[in-house]
Amino acid sequence: MKKPWAGRFQHKTSGIVDAFTESVSFDRRLWKFDIQGSIAHARMLGRQGIIPKEDARAIVKGLREIAAEIESGKFRFRSDLEDIHMNIEAALTKKIGPAGKKLHTARSRNDQVALDLRLYLRDESRTIIEHIKRLQKTLLELAGRHMGAVMPGYTHMQRAQPVLLSHHLLAYIEMLQRDKKRFGNCLDQMDVLPLGSCALSGTSLPTDREYLARELGFGSVSGNSIDAVSDRDFALDFLSCSAITMMHLSRFAEELVLWSTEEYRFIEISDEFTTGSSIMPQKKNPDVAELIRGKTGRVYGDLFSLLTLMKGLPMSYNRDMQEDKPPVFDAADSLNACLGVLTEMLPGITFHTKRMLSTAGEGFSTATDVAEYLVRKGLPFREAHEVTGRIVLHCISQKTDLGSLSMDELQSFSPLIGEDIRTVLDPSDSVKAKKSYGGTSPSEVARQITFYRKVLK
Repeated sequence: MKKPWAGRFQHKTSGIVDAFTESVSFDRRLWKFDIQGSIAHARMLGRQGIIPKEDARAIVKGLREIAAEIESGKFRFRSDLEDIHMNIEAALTKKIGPAGKKLHTARSRNDQVALDLRLYLRDESRTIIEHIKRLQKTLLELAGRHMGAVMPGYTHMQRAQPVLLSHHLLAYIEMLQRDKKRFGNCLDQMDVLPLGSCALSGTSLPTDREYLARELGFGSVSGNSIDAVSDRDFALDFLSCSAITMMHLSRFAEELVLWSTEEYRFIEISDEFTTGSSIMPQKKNPDVAELIRGKTGRVYGDLFSLLTLMKGLPMSYNRDMQEDKPPVFDAADSLNACLGVLTEMLPGITFHTKRMLSTAGEGFSTATDVAEYLVRKGLPFREAHEVTGRIVLHCISQKTDLGSLSMDELQSFSPLIGEDIRTVLDPSDSVKAKKSYGGTSPSEVARQITFYRKVLK
């Protein structure tokens, strides 16, 4: 088949150039969106009298038949036809005859691919939002199931203060809620129709772009034809959202890796989501969590790949932009896979809550409670902090803990200390006292769980 631009060329394109420039090997996954856009475009052409209505109907019928062939696996993609657009157009012309050649009236592959990519990312963004919701619901179920379980909270990877395990899990639900909002904003940014911008300058034919926007479900039409074909901000938005979500998944994965070690012994991941060693028979490795961490770096690379691709391009479309799709596809695949496997893995995790509770009281984790106790007795916080620090130093020198100190020892540091201090030294009591809004007390965590049950219903 002749190239669509063969008219001004005297010689055939070199085979090595065909192989080097083809993109159908990866952009074929856009077929559904390419056909969706082409059906709307054909209807618009017929409606506007740009092509005969019977030709428009034949084009729509032929495109639907091609869609069925691709869906069933019968369609043969040809690399010599360069991309998904020309593969479908060539098949259409072969199927319905000369009418197929009219489909590309009043459009270019420049605005066509901009449309296809927006439609694809709109679909992927909606899917990812649903996957995030599923993960949130799974985390919420775990939080409800382990209500009351106390664990050590950390800062700087050092034991800091006791918290509820449910509170810790809810922190990830909060992160994921922001991720959903980001993808929602991403959907808003890509809700602009580029089709009808043609190569870069629009067309002299009487097209109806508002009709196309309605047919394809876009809220608005692009206002500048040059920008429309050269814009990939919407793809960068998607990759940025994906990278941030992957960062959140990676942070959680890192904690699962740490918590499953003998040093922590907070959790055990089920056999179905772990692997063994080819040489060490005793090993049970958290490979799924480790791969989520690893794939995060991969998605970061996808974002920087497209940023780098776009940074030096003059207006408007340049062939470099063919390379926008591999990183976008890779990020979508990676994020969907990570969300899916993590959601499936979490219900099978066993939380060793007794171990968590025993470690929650170590490392002087209730020292802040002692300081706040002294504040309630009237001591300024800075002084209370200093007194508590001296108590901790004493414990370290005596190789003991706060709960083991006698009343005489405690009162030697401050006469404000009385028997009622015992109620702030226990990790469970410490947690119950944190009733500030958003805190880790059982009442506050129960409120948070109730809130998210309503949000995610």
